[in-house]
Amino acid sequence: MSSNTQMPTEAPKKRRGGLRFAFLYFVGTAVVVTLVALAAPGPDEAAGEQAAPTTSRSASRQEAPPAAPGEEPAADAAEVILPSVVHIKTSTGIGSGVVYRPSGLIVTAAHVLAEDETVTVRFDNGELAEGKVMGVVPDADVAVIEVDMDGLPAATFNVDKPRVGQMAVAVGSPWGLEATVTAGIVSAVDQANCLFNGCVSMVQTDAAINPGNSGGPLVDRDGSVLGLNVSIFTGSGASDGVGFAVPSSVVVDYAESIITGEPIEIAFLGVQGDVDPTLSDGHAGAMIAAVIEGTAAEAVGVEEGDVIIFLDGVAIQDLADLQAQMRMHRPGDAVELRLIRDGKEIALDVTLGTRPDDSG
Repeated sequence: MSSNTQMPTEAPKKRRGGLRFAFLYFVGTAVVVTLVALAAPGPDEAAGEQAAPTTSRSASRQEAPPAAPGEEPAADAAEVILPSVVHIKTSTGIGSGVVYRPSGLIVTAAHVLAEDETVTVRFDNGELAEGKVMGVVPDADVAVIEVDMDGLPAATFNVDKPRVGQMAVAVGSPWGLEATVTAGIVSAVDQANCLFNGCVSMVQTDAAINPGNSGGPLVDRDGSVLGLNVSIFTGSGASDGVGFAVPSSVVVDYAESIITGEPIEIAFLGVQGDVDPTLSDGHAGAMIAAVIEGTAAEAVGVEEGDVIIFLDGVAIQDLADLQAQMRMHRPGDAVELRLIRDGKEIALDVTLGTRPDDSG
């Protein structure tokens, strides 16, 4: 790794949400920042030096019988998902994707595509196709590509919230090495990742993912997609076991809007707050500095000084968490808001709205 890699000056605070992220770009092979959105460099840059081949002493021995179903859960999951994983080559680099529908629709991370309108897609069987970008949602890092093919092996998407500690298997093309499989667990859910234009609630995993994995699937032991891998938090420029995936619930929601041509709208509560306030009442949460006129928050009586601690059952640690949860909802969704006011906990039922034209 190049000597000009910028290392973090201090360890991140031990907290559940709100880590601040930056993109990582490649100049040759030099890593110039240390928080990675996982689009890999171009094929020539990714090639690197290859290790000399080694000879296994057991190569001539008889292979062991295959494991019974369930004895190798990571292998079982990989066998299910690998035919659905694709390699994506763009004008600026490489990434991964996963077949969404047999009729030629593929989902990937928006940042993989940059500004490209067409890309090259390589399938698990080696077949190549031109992919046309149907649409992107940069705020959530979700995109859909269409290829002129049918009968593709579509993946299954599990839109239920994962369990912390369950198996997680990542598949993609790290550093251009296609069809690479790594395994770990789901480390956290509802983790606010502020890499993009705002914050997104993500699934955290310790399965090793690296540049080139972006847009590839994170799957459960059944091979069902839990989310799309998009970024890592790193002090080395490579995987340090802290990776993030956009949850399948978000991927499916935005992908369906792209495919059907529906407007992409994000729910809006209508509050403003300090990014890192000092909470005098001892409660973690999002402290409200102002309530925007004509919004859902004003309609149900949210007040300046309130501290939001839960939104629809999800704990809110700070403003980043609140912003991330807004990207999990659409206008018209009814949610329960729990907040602290004058030392007392209050529950409010809120129907989320849209951002007023004059609210910025």
